[in-house]
Amino acid sequence: MARLPPGIHFITSFSRDQWYRAFIFSLTFLLYASFHLSRKPISIVKGELHKHCAASHEVELNSYKEYAAQIQPVKKPSNVSQCGWEPFDKNNYKQLLGALDYSFLCAYAIGMYLSGIIGERLPIRYYLTVGMLASGLFTAMFGFGYFYNIHNLWFYIMAQIANGLVQTTGWPSVVTCIGNWFGKGRRGLIMGIWNSHTSVGNILGSLIAAYWVSTCWGLSFVMPGVIIAVMGIVCFLFLIEHPKDISCSCTPSNSSKTFLNGASRFRVQTPILNTKETSKPQDPEMQHLLIESENCGVSLNSSTVVTGEGRHGTSAISFLGALRIPGVIEFSLCLLFAKLVSYTFLFWLPLYITNVEHLDAKRAGDLSTLFDVGGIFGGILAGLISDRLEKRASTCGMMLLLAAPTLYMFSAVSKMGLEATVVMLLISGALVNGPYALITTAVSADLGTHKSLKGNARALSTVTAIIDGTGSVGAALGPLLAGLISPSGWNNVFYMLMVADACALLFLLRLIQKELRCNADHTLFKEH
Repeated sequence: MARLPPGIHFITSFSRDQWYRAFIFSLTFLLYASFHLSRKPISIVKGELHKHCAASHEVELNSYKEYAAQIQPVKKPSNVSQCGWEPFDKNNYKQLLGALDYSFLCAYAIGMYLSGIIGERLPIRYYLTVGMLASGLFTAMFGFGYFYNIHNLWFYIMAQIANGLVQTTGWPSVVTCIGNWFGKGRRGLIMGIWNSHTSVGNILGSLIAAYWVSTCWGLSFVMPGVIIAVMGIVCFLFLIEHPKDISCSCTPSNSSKTFLNGASRFRVQTPILNTKETSKPQDPEMQHLLIESENCGVSLNSSTVVTGEGRHGTSAISFLGALRIPGVIEFSLCLLFAKLVSYTFLFWLPLYITNVEHLDAKRAGDLSTLFDVGGIFGGILAGLISDRLEKRASTCGMMLLLAAPTLYMFSAVSKMGLEATVVMLLISGALVNGPYALITTAVSADLGTHKSLKGNARALSTVTAIIDGTGSVGAALGPLLAGLISPSGWNNVFYMLMVADACALLFLLRLIQKELRCNADHTLFKEH
């Protein structure tokens, strides 16, 4: 019999279940990358909306005659003012651009709290598809302002608000889906790699927007809008919400104990012990999602989470019930400040590079992608370390501790030249986005499947929405504060970011202390 070709041998070396997991991993990666791809254009186009404002006085004083001679015979386009695109051509353009960021992020923060609750009660595939199609429409709507020569500030603000609301459908949906397919084993590393979709989406969004920003900035919004709408159709055609939907045996066989809590009923999934298989090492990804393997978890009484019989055996968790899960409040507040720092970079970094390095909007947008490249490595590194140490809070705290002085160095070193800026962008991206990535993925999944939930698999969406929604409050405040503070100097913006980093670390101190004490107790137990 002839040997199998290498390619076929590779394909057959994986089981059907493993191929499905790989497919869902890749699909959800691309789906959420398209969300971030559609958010990035505004930060790139800022440099075009106010393109002459920063240099207008210098032009008038130093080369007025040459400038006047160049524009004398040329008819000025109806949709371009001397300082860029009206109404962003005024001296208060930073505040106006900050208002655009705040409109999107404030709507996103408010909508996120509702999105998780709604998402638990609707099929994920339909919910996510509608959200992506609507996101495509409202992203493109901002670009229509260029083609239809619209100069009303409220048009752009309303487009941002609408886009912020519909984009909240994305995160709880994809995290719930990926959580359904992957167990606790190596969750930090897997979700660290998976969460690089954020940086990949930012990079692609920057490159796509930068391609048209100097010639037709409307396309910088329309093209990302088309891409996310197309991905919404792909979601409708291919997304599988749960392994059970295709009779996939991605989780081991379970026996189910039924517990009563008043008039409601919930189930705890417990593994069937097989004496023939106990000696075999279990694939970490085959561990059931709801099995709590932490040595020092904080248990709650039976009244903590009240659920009822529903889809997949349980109904959705209440908002207050999710807040009572140990660690949800601390990680939510930590993420508020961590996301404040990350989103300030997301929305203002290209403009900062333009002002400091004196580059045009396209080159500044391209250079800003290095921050996201660093974020990819930071997210993977955070997941890997937290898996190895089995300490999520301590890993986040360590990176936050290093991030604060790194931000100070970035503000000082970035003025020394392009090479120094490149290095600091990579390092800052890794340290700033590492904790943010870990909390929004592995930590959210851990808390959403906490043992106090007693088997309620549908709590993950609400827990994810609470954590990311609270973080989105910081994401709304960061760019707004940057817009208000930046006229007094970019150094003050970096001081604000360092204070935010310190606050994020402060909210984790109790959990870090608990992890260290737990580790000490575990070591002492092993010695005895």
